[in-house]
Amino acid sequence: QVQLVESGGGLVQAGGSLRLSCAASGRTFSRDTMGWFRQAPRKEREFVAASIWIGVTYYGDSVKGRFTISRDNAKNTVYLEMSGLRPEDTAVYYCAAGPSSLGVSSGQYVRDASRYGTWGQGTQVTVSS
Repeated sequence: QVQLVESGGGLVQAGGSLRLSCAASGRTFSRDTMGWFRQAPRKEREFVAASIWIGVTYYGDSVKGRFTISRDNAKNTVYLEMSGLRPEDTAVYYCAAGPSSLGVSSGQYVRDASRYGTWGQGTQVTVSS
């Protein structure tokens, strides 16, 4: 059974840091495009970051310069390092896996959640002011 499990969420003060992890199981994800999305109450799901297996990364405009996505293929795990957290970063954060072709030649579709076929259950991040 293919599964993604996020962890590392919690409550943090503004300006603080957190590291989210996404552990994949059921098969190797080393050639998948791995993405992080988030969804705040009453808002649409928002693209946060993506890691392409060729070593390319993409970020949403609101997190660029503050968040870093990385992957450890040996552990089948993807990370999201978040620093300089703001109250507007409060959301449920989801990890997702997409096809290996996603984002290789262009970043046009990596921000589209419908391109990802496997999703985790999400982890809550709350940033207090």
